Formats: sequence, structure tokens, C-alpha cells
Amino acid sequence: MNQKTVLLLAFIALKFILHYFLIIPEYDLHRDEYLHLDQANHLAWGFLSVPPVTSWIAWIIKALGNGEGVVRFFPALFGTLTVLVVWKTVDRLGGNLYACVLAALCTVFSVLLRLNQLFQPNSLDVLCWTTLYFFLISFIQSRNPKWLYGFAAVFAIGFLNKYNIAFAVVGLLPAILLTNQRTLLLTRHVYLALLLAFALISPNLIWQYQHGFPVIHHMNELAKTQLVNVNRADFLKEQLLYFVGALFVIVAGLYALLTYKPLSEYRLFFFSIIITLAVFVYLRAKGYYAIGIYPIYIAFGALYIGEKVKAAWFRALFAAIPVILFVPLFNVAFPNKTPEQITANPEPYRKFGLLRWEDGKDHQLPQDFADMLGWRELAAKVDAAYTSTPDREATLVLCDNYGQAGAINYYTKTGVRAVTFNADYINWFDLTRKYKHLIRVKTWGDEGDEMKETGPLFATGYAADSVTNHYAREWGTTVFVFRDARVDIRDRLAKEIDEEKW
Repeated sequence: MNQKTVLLLAFIALKFILHYFLIIPEYDLHRDEYLHLDQANHLAWGFLSVPPVTSWIAWIIKALGNGEGVVRFFPALFGTLTVLVVWKTVDRLGGNLYACVLAALCTVFSVLLRLNQLFQPNSLDVLCWTTLYFFLISFIQSRNPKWLYGFAAVFAIGFLNKYNIAFAVVGLLPAILLTNQRTLLLTRHVYLALLLAFALISPNLIWQYQHGFPVIHHMNELAKTQLVNVNRADFLKEQLLYFVGALFVIVAGLYALLTYKPLSEYRLFFFSIIITLAVFVYLRAKGYYAIGIYPIYIAFGALYIGEKVKAAWFRALFAAIPVILFVPLFNVAFPNKTPEQITANPEPYRKFGLLRWEDGKDHQLPQDFADMLGWRELAAKVDAAYTSTPDREATLVLCDNYGQAGAINYYTKTGVRAVTFNADYINWFDLTRKYKHLIRVKTWGDEGDEMKETGPLFATGYAADSVTNHYAREWGTTVFVFRDARVDIRDRLAKEIDEEKW
């Protein structure tokens, strides 16, 4: 085993180990993770929230025991593979060992350490962006059409994971037309690869068509409720923070694409990053949508620095920068401090804008951290209410949002299956059962008095318990118990489902 292989394996081990030490036990899984994990119980070619790949991974996680350690393994795996692809890109471009090490350091000590902690489509999304670029580089270098078909396959996997990867192509196509690489479009293999990609993603497109293209509805809702609060200046600031320790490498890569002769045939990547970022800015995209752009530019920059910088002390300094500059982020970007510690010293978090939530306001914890609290407590209290119900088979557990339903279904000890009119759960109601009792999980602060609204439909009703963790985003969420329905509530459910769908 040579030195390069040993160092690569060391980085792979480091990446995995870090993910199991950067989160403390006080935190549960994240709100979004519960929805994705529940999709394993409802496999389909599409969902209201995401394409199908996440559900396939969730099914594997379920088969492996569904433990939190297994849940965290897969995003860590995708992050590690991203480091591997960056390393292989430098190697393919002819970079030396130092360039590979520099690229690996810049990729490991970046926002990917945070992103790769959560079981969401984002980790695989970044891996697919990076691999997509790698395959295009490989085709430009070799002209071997197998790389085009690999490009098509990776695009399809990325598309079936998260539609965001379409923006990679949106940036690449005009960039290709702006450079001499436009001749690539004259080869028939490009169009055969395009057909392959279309064939691979067609089951999801058919599913979208059959369900009235819910992705459009989802994007409209996202634009109205979240993206409207996105500040374009904040988007650009976040881009600087994500790879703060690699900025000099990325800038070097962009400079090299314009001036360094060995990289001249890859100049399209210079225009691609500008076009893609411009599109994201125009659409008021969330900052993390663009993370997948950068790893390949780290490879370009590391290659250039590895060739141009020869002084040992300069090389040591450049290798140390990603680690040194990552330290301030290490102290605020990870759930490695208790909520009490964070609220006692909030300024570092406020400085980086981490206390600002999707509503555009500052809160006591970063939103992601608040979304990782209170879930076990909620599930335990729903289980207690469910256990006290005389006829469990005739009991419906109805929640306000997918986080509540997913967390209850993940942590339950009684086998309860909670649902909600929110997100994919709207398609998961069992209306063949006649429900006599209702456990209603109601978010605190929502309009309407639950007892006045729902109480008349049942013989008895009361508030059983609530989430008491005031650091949790679900603080105050109340568990109501209603027994002995006076009406057939399936009719009301069917009507509400129909209204929500349309």
C-alpha cells in the first residue's frame, strides 16, 4: 500500500469518526429526518416533498435496525464519498500528493461536516453534483463515451434524490456553448446519454404527472412561506462561510481555469459557477442549495497550488488554513453544546446569523438545533395517551405537522401510526377503519381552541400533556385525547384530505 492510499484511507476514517463526535446525546434526530424515515413504510416513485431515492435509503436503514447510529451512517458515507471524488479529481487532472491532501483537508473541514450529519437528500445531492462534474472532466480528458453515460446515470440518481441537481445542468449547458467545448454537443453519445437519463427518471416524471405535479405546488408553497424571507445578500454571505477555509483554494481554481494552460480545456467550469450562482440568487434560493457547486473547484485550486507553490512552509501554511479557520465554525455550527450553554452565550451564533429562522426572526437556538429537541418527549406522551385509550385499533393519532407524526412513529413503543394533513402524510391515511377515538397533537400558538373545535364531535375530551422542553421548536405542543366519537370522522377526514390536496 503506497503513501497516497494510506493518506486517502486516513481522511476517510477521519471523516467518519468526526461525524460521531460532533453531536451530543441531548439532541434527537432532526424534524426532516423523521419524515424521510417514515417514507420507508410507503415506498413509491415519488412523494410530495422529495423524489424516491431517500425512501429507498430509509428502507435500508429500517432493514438494518432503524437505530440513530445507522441513520447517521448514510449521510456520513455520502460525505466521505464526496471527499473521495474530490481526491480522484485531483489525481485524474495530474495533481501531486500535496494537492490531493490539500483538497481533502478543504473538503473535510467545511460545511459538509454539518450537512453530512443529517439524513436528508442534501448529502447525496452534493455527492451527485461533485460526481457529475468529475464525469464531465473525465470525458473532456479522454473523450471516452462511457463517461457520458456515467454522467447520465449520476444525473438520474441525483434527480431521483433531489430536483436541485437540474441547476447543475442549467449552469453547464450555456457554459459549454460559451467555450470551445461546444463541439461536445456534436457527438451522438451526448444525445444517447440524454435518452438514458430521461429513461431513468421517467418513472418519477410519470408519478408527478399522475398526481398533478405536486412538485410545482411544493415549490410555490416554499416560495411563499420560506424563500420570500431569503435575503439575496445573506445568500452570498453564506457562500463565503460554507467553505471559509477553502476560499483561497476555490479562488485559485477559478484563476487557474482562466490562466493555467493545463486547465484551459476545462474553462467552461469558470462560466458554469457564475451562471449557476446567478440563477440561485435570482430565484432567492436558500444558501445550502449551492453547496454542491464548490467541491470540484477545490480540486481545481488544489491542483494549481500544488503545482505552483514549492516552499515547504507555504505548503504547510496552506494545509493548516482550512483547519484553523474551521475552529470558529466548529464552536457554533454543530449541536455539540447544550441549549443552556448556547443561550448563555448567544453572540457567536448571532454573529454568523445562525439564530435567524425561516420566519426571518432571531430565536434562542439555531433552527436546526431547535428542530432536534423534544421529539422523544412528545412520542412518550402520545404513547401514554394511546395506552390509556380503551380501543387502540379504533384510535386515530392526528398531528399538525410531519415532524410530529414522523417522530411519534419513529420513537413509539406501542406501534402507534400517527398521520397529519401536512406533507406526504396526507396520502397515508387509512380511511377503511372506523375511528371512535382521537389523539390530537396540536402545535402551541396555532389559531383556534381545540376543545371548542373538536370537543363537540366526541363524548369526552381533555388535554393530556404537552412538550415542556422550552428550547424545542415544538415547545408547548399539546396532546389532546377525545373519546367516543358522535359522528363518523372518516367523512370529515376525507373532506379535509380532498381540500388539502387541491
